[in-house]
Amino acid sequence: RTAPILPLRPGLPEKATHDYKRNGTTTLFAALEVATGAVTDQCYDRHGKAEFLDFLKKVARAYPRRELHVVLDNYHTHKHEDIKQWLAKHPRITLHFTPTSGSWLNLVEVFFGIITRQAIRRGSFDSVKQLVTAISTFIDGWNERCHPFIWTKTAEEILPHATRQTSSGA
Repeated sequence: RTAPILPLRPGLPEKATHDYKRNGTTTLFAALEVATGAVTDQCYDRHGKAEFLDFLKKVARAYPRRELHVVLDNYHTHKHEDIKQWLAKHPRITLHFTPTSGSWLNLVEVFFGIITRQAIRRGSFDSVKQLVTAISTFIDGWNERCHPFIWTKTAEEILPHATRQTSSGA
């Protein structure tokens, strides 16, 4: 930014200049352990099948000798033939895909919203390295105090929203 972000003050909102030069991006892959809320993460330069497969291997190493159920969106990289071949050799790992427009069912998406609001959105990063450091620092702190997410609605309240409406009924 051309000027630093001015902090909140009584009666005044936080202020930032409108001009922000993007100094690069990163791809954050994250796996949220539902039982504890702990996050396994890795940042990559790209979001392709090779990076996704590398991350799947990292998660598999983090949880050895356990059956793993991984919930994902329908991104085409997650369904690539290389991924299918690797999964065939690792039957303890099962992928589950959320329905279209159903990413809210995936709790890691809740975590992505939290990290975006608390660590990324209002930040000014001069380099990708600085951005990745901010992400890693946040996740390290998160994992020190993590706890499982608690659904506040019953399955009966949630499930009607989990299927896509075929028509508006108009």
